[in-house]
Amino acid sequence: MKATPHAVAAGVAAGVAVSCTPFLGFHFIMAFCLAFILRGNMIAAALGTGFGNPLTFPLIFAAAYRIGIFLLGRAPERVGEANLFTLLRHLDFAPLWHPILKPILVGGLPLAALCGAVFYVLTWQGAFACSSSEESGGDRKFQMRRRREDPPKNLMSTRGVATNS
Repeated sequence: MKATPHAVAAGVAAGVAVSCTPFLGFHFIMAFCLAFILRGNMIAAALGTGFGNPLTFPLIFAAAYRIGIFLLGRAPERVGEANLFTLLRHLDFAPLWHPILKPILVGGLPLAALCGAVFYVLTWQGAFACSSSEESGGDRKFQMRRRREDPPKNLMSTRGVATNS
């Protein structure tokens, strides 16, 4: 990937951060927008959204919920029986907003900032290490190739090249 360490790290951080929000189905779009604002790489942002997956979403949302109820100063609420299919069919999220979605959204924001910052630092260090090793290895290869292709300087004088002095 031809990008600066900041661009790669910002892209990954954007993807990881939006994975901590409850906006399933919009993570790619949100990651691209955040990566654009942070001047991050879009491919890295798409890869960063892989942080949120079926194995990690229960952990992410449970942590976001706990943080959210703490920040809102509330105790966990028990949700009555709700027919999720009926709520989705009528796009009626009001019964879920106050007890579940609002705490997950509120708690997901600091969790997103923390996870994004951690992944930015880790990715920047990795991308910097890879780019510096590529540069040093690439320069060495270029110098060796150049030595083989350049004719020796004393060969030019033995061919009878006239110089105006």
